Amino acid sequence: MVRTGAQYVESLKDGRQVYINGSKVDDVTTHPAFRNVVKTVAELYDIASDPANRGLMTYPSPATGEPVNKCFLMPFGYEDLVARREAIKRWADATYGFLGRSPDHVASLLMGLAAGSDVLSESGPHFAENAKSHYQYVRDNDLYVTYVIINPMIDRSKRPGEQAEPLLYAGIAGEDENGCVLRGCKMLGTATVISNELFVGNIAPLSPGEEDYAISCCVPVNASGLKVYSRRSYEESASSVFDYPLSSRFDENDALVVFDNVHVPWDRVFCYRNVEANNRIFHATFAHIYIDTQAHIRFWAKVQFLAGLALKITETFGTHKLPSVLQDLGEIAAMVAAVEGIIRGSEANFRVLPSGAVIPDPKLMYGNMMFAQELYPKLVLILRRLCGGALIQLPSSVKDFFEPAIREDIDKYLSASGAEAVERVKLMKLAWDALGSEFGSRHLQYEMFYSGAPHVTHGHAFRSFDFDQCKAKVEQCMNSYDLEGIRDRMRSRA
Repeated sequence: MVRTGAQYVESLKDGRQVYINGSKVDDVTTHPAFRNVVKTVAELYDIASDPANRGLMTYPSPATGEPVNKCFLMPFGYEDLVARREAIKRWADATYGFLGRSPDHVASLLMGLAAGSDVLSESGPHFAENAKSHYQYVRDNDLYVTYVIINPMIDRSKRPGEQAEPLLYAGIAGEDENGCVLRGCKMLGTATVISNELFVGNIAPLSPGEEDYAISCCVPVNASGLKVYSRRSYEESASSVFDYPLSSRFDENDALVVFDNVHVPWDRVFCYRNVEANNRIFHATFAHIYIDTQAHIRFWAKVQFLAGLALKITETFGTHKLPSVLQDLGEIAAMVAAVEGIIRGSEANFRVLPSGAVIPDPKLMYGNMMFAQELYPKLVLILRRLCGGALIQLPSSVKDFFEPAIREDIDKYLSASGAEAVERVKLMKLAWDALGSEFGSRHLQYEMFYSGAPHVTHGHAFRSFDFDQCKAKVEQCMNSYDLEGIRDRMRSRA
């Protein structure tokens, strides 16, 4: 089935343990720190469940025949990749690319695990079956799943088992015939507050002897013993949608997730006490390709929005025809075109998995990952340059417009050649929220490190690229001439 927004909102009223500002949250759907982003996600579900969008956003479940979200579609050809991309892009455009952990992100991970489940079966056939059955369960119930796959930064000079005490990092504390027990913590629980389930795993490799940490599984966010500690809410501190049009609606939040003896049934476990399987679960199944493809489609929507913001700002200030500004706009245009081109190219150059499912070209996908990581800070810097001091000198609040004496001066001194004062201020408030506010700064940090540190993304790009083919071209060229040939030509000239 495809849930409505109202059904999604109701699903969050489940007794989950969420803490913020020193207190436990009674209802995340009504709390001022989360209620607007809950509404935003509900609107995504309404887009998907709208009968007018049935062909774009859904496909028939192989199990029930009921329409399910296309983010769960296991692609078996180029047309399926395009169909997934169009559905993901529709959701990304609805949030201008600022909701990084929307429901289609980890849905792509679960689909990838199911598509590459033969890798999981190396540790036991039941793990592969668990991955496939849980993917189907989440798909047919249209659940919102996010993940925690990074260990907290306690002492990164030490391995997980060398920390001040055992199981500071989330790991296996015990087991019985019904399942295992998780204890410890994980970061970054982006969107955990507003999700239904949490995928727990390790994106960083483990070493022999660290079997207690080698687990991948799914748990409900309201599971007994699971505690979610939210960072400061940008939504809660946003004074109005006029002053903070992005923060007030798209703050998906991040959280520290603590597992205080959380019981996990065996049918929700996909990897268990197997270090080798743990280290292969993301990349050997190609689940990593699917989640990062979703991220790139979302990033495409975001840079399109920022490109439009750049043009709107320069047109408002009458600078859009200056040669230096045209150069900046041209550079932005090239950035956005490159992101789109790599996405489309990776689809066209797809590869077939042993299961028959297809993935976008890893070489292009990982190249785009590295490119996007370096592109976003540069794009933000160009936008800041185009805005200049106007990004800072703004009315303190939308309330200023409702005080006649203040409004008179604002209308006189804060207008622009391309807009009256209220529209100019509205535009620059939007630009500040995207670029300079806490929300904007968080997004800069997010895009720089979402895919990992630079040495990680560069490593992925290196490993997925066919350097041997390129080296063969060099050797072919070198083999096309030699000393004897050169000597013979020298003699003939003499």
